[in-house]
Parts: sequence; structure tokens; C-alpha cells
Amino acid sequence: MTNPLVSVLMTAYNRERYIAEAIESVIHSTYQNWELIIVDDCSSDNTVNIARDYERRDNRIKLYINEKNLGDYPNRNKAASLAKGEYIIYVDSDDTILKDGITNLINAMMIFPKSGFGIFNTFYTNTPILLDSVTAINDHFFKTPFLLIGPGGTIIKRTFFEHIHGYPEKYGPANDMYFNIKVACFSPIVLLPFKFMNYRRHEGQEINNASSYLFNNYLYLKDALAELPLNLSRKQLVWLEKKNKRRFLVNISKSFLKTGDLKKIKHIVQLTKFGFTDTIQAIFHL
Repeated sequence: MTNPLVSVLMTAYNRERYIAEAIESVIHSTYQNWELIIVDDCSSDNTVNIARDYERRDNRIKLYINEKNLGDYPNRNKAASLAKGEYIIYVDSDDTILKDGITNLINAMMIFPKSGFGIFNTFYTNTPILLDSVTAINDHFFKTPFLLIGPGGTIIKRTFFEHIHGYPEKYGPANDMYFNIKVACFSPIVLLPFKFMNYRRHEGQEINNASSYLFNNYLYLKDALAELPLNLSRKQLVWLEKKNKRRFLVNISKSFLKTGDLKKIKHIVQLTKFGFTDTIQAIFHL
């Protein structure tokens, strides 16, 4: 039996309200050469039973249940490790993919076979185009920050994902932001100027965790500027480092004014090791 071209990855944790709709959207895709890998992260509701019912009915669907809760991005990496397809696509268990979503994604990537990564983007053009690494990095940092899309807004060659060791796991909900910048350093990027996913917003999402974003947004960019081969000048890097510090200082100040929670702000500052020198550089950043 030959491997499917596309591995659709669906991580799940207490998504009994939404997962059936998510699975159905994959099943009813116009593109059918796929496998659907569902990895449940120790749900305490009916998520597993719903997913298992679909697994029984369609041999392209495989359900895996974690022995312990891994968390969002470790679970995404586990799902990718189980994939056999040439491309991986994330359809979160509270989202749905459009009927022609997979078809359009594959058609776009086939135009640019040398790229390992495609990302949703409507800033440049109305047809898929290829952006080289240097242009992508420069445009992201100095024009329009377009590398901020989550996993559901991307398509990735599995071998490329493995080559760059998948998602980092230490930046909480900002792991994808570090990952996208890293990807841009090592592969030209296909810009996908069409909608292919329906995103659902609800109270149970990590995006609602403002404190986590507050320090992880600072940390991922701090590390990206120091670690990744961005092909930027020292002057550009210093400017971006100071800009990052200023943004962090502004954001924690706004958070304190909004919540009055000095203890939480102090904890966040300690986590980021944001010191006096950082504060001065942030204040005087131009």
C-alpha cells in the first residue's frame, strides 16, 4: 500500500464540541489521497470516543492517545512524527478545512517543488508566489510581519519539518512564531493568497492566555535574533533587539495599568530576565 501524499494532523484536548465537524471537513475534501492522524492529549470528555468512531469507519483515520498530557506543541511534534505523507497539514480539532482547501494547497506547492513550506498570505499577490529567504526575512522585520500565522495556516514538507527538528517547545503559544522565522532562514516560502481554513475562536484556546503571550513573545524573538542565520547586518539586529525590548516594556506597562497586578508583572519580568540595562535601551530606542 502506497503512502498518502498528505498527512492531515489533528491534535486534540477536550474538544468534544468541535472534533466531529473538524473530522468531517477532512473527509469531505475534494482531495482524497490523505491520512488523518488524530493525537489525543489525555482528554477527560468524550473526544476520544467520537474520534474512535470515525477511525472505525474510515481506514485512513488513525487515533493515538497519549499516556500523559504533552501540551500543545509537543503534541504537534508527536503527530508529525507519525506522519507518512510527503506534506503535512494541521487541522486543529476546533477548526475546519474548506472543501477545496487541500486541493488548492497541493496545487500551489506543486508549482514550487523546491520549497519546503507554504504560508497563508494576502499582502503580496492574488496568485501563489515564491519568496526567497533573504526577501522573506527582510519583509517580515522591516515591512509587513507576515510570519505570524499559526500551524493551521501552513503546509510543510514532512522531510523538511524533520530536517529542522520540528517546532520548538519552550515558547508556549509563540512556538509557531519562532518556527516560521526559522523556516524562512532555510527554505524559500510559498505565499498562499487564498483561504483554506475556517478558524474558530472560543474561550478554551491558549490565545486567550495574555500573560503567556506577554513573556513568550519577547523570549522567542530575543532568541531568534541571537540564534538564527537571519542574514541581517549587526546594525539591523541591534535595532530589532531594542525594538523588542521597547515592545515588551510597553506591553507589561499596559498590562499593569489594566490589571494592577504588580506581582504578576514582577514574575513575568523575572522569567524574561529583563534587567535595568534592557529597560534603558527600551526607553531610548529610536
